[in-house]
Amino acid sequence: MKCLNEPIARQANYEDRCSGHFWESRFISQPLLTEEALLSCMAYVDLNPVRAKLAETPEESDHTSIKERIQPRFNLATAIKNQPVSQTFDLPIKPLAHFEDSVNANDQQGILFSMSDYLQLVDWTGRAVRNDKRGYINNRLPAILSRLKIPEKDWLQSSQHFERLFRRRFSRST
Repeated sequence: MKCLNEPIARQANYEDRCSGHFWESRFISQPLLTEEALLSCMAYVDLNPVRAKLAETPEESDHTSIKERIQPRFNLATAIKNQPVSQTFDLPIKPLAHFEDSVNANDQQGILFSMSDYLQLVDWTGRAVRNDKRGYINNRLPAILSRLKIPEKDWLQSSQHFERLFRRRFSRST
């Protein structure tokens, strides 16, 4: 976390012509030690534009991982090639972690949850009306897979066999 926080603090302090900690008060670094914590954080971040009334649904939210997972635009080879020479952050660029429906404990590489279940979780969570938040997903809207016009059977097939189905697309660019 120090490697991530320090360059951000230095850049912010330089821009604001000040000194001191950047991550304080409500901006804290919180370790996500369980799958539940990770999924909760992901859903929270993916729903921020909906709660702020910047988007009506998660799939319409620009600059979120849920939109990137639904409509992938990230290309690792292009990102590395277009990376500025004088990087502020000395961290590798990586694509989003993938969802794994089931794995052996020793072989886990991604998030132990299915993409379909995550979409449904975010959709369900986004429909919760909270008095302290401005926006939510309207209960009159159909479920997210229906809004995306994706039959559940097709979605399950593509999410379970993502790497095999989309390998050519990724292998050409890497």
